[in-house]
Amino acid sequence: MMLKQFIKGVAMLLVMIVLTGIAYPLVVTGLAQLFFPHQANGSLVYKNGKAVGSQLIGQNLSDPKYFQPRPSAAGTNGYDATASGGSNLGPTNKDLLKAVADRANTIRRQNGLSSSQEIPSDLVTASASGLDPDITPEGAMLQVPRIAKLRNLPAATIRNLVQQDTTPRQLGIFGEPRVNVLRLNLDLDGLTK
Repeated sequence: MMLKQFIKGVAMLLVMIVLTGIAYPLVVTGLAQLFFPHQANGSLVYKNGKAVGSQLIGQNLSDPKYFQPRPSAAGTNGYDATASGGSNLGPTNKDLLKAVADRANTIRRQNGLSSSQEIPSDLVTASASGLDPDITPEGAMLQVPRIAKLRNLPAATIRNLVQQDTTPRQLGIFGEPRVNVLRLNLDLDGLTK
């Protein structure tokens, strides 16, 4: 009797391994490739036939001629997709408060802002994943004068580009308006060619 139950248990285990470990992943992967190939392959963005990033993962950009992304707490130096995660520091943590103040001062200095100028929170705080690819339209607009000056372009042209690249709320009510930094910077490069 015990041997019979053991054999049934092993048979059931093998069936479940085949169903959930092989068949199901193959079906899901096949359907994703068939109906959503761009998303299933990482939502990669190409420039001149070469992958330059993903629409879904933020990247570190230090060149002041480009729009800057949200700060990242993913990994030791940030923007490490293999170490996705927030800092887990609470709102009263001294290290977080110092980091936010330092980031705000850097943004003010880079963009020629006064010390009392409000800065959108997305430019000084990391997202929960540490890899958010989007910033608020306000965060992008704050950077327009700096970029216009460094690229010798009219600020109105760059403001129009930000508005053009702003994704509205989903279905008009879900989420917040946002701007994908990678896409915006690629469009910005397109202006100067």
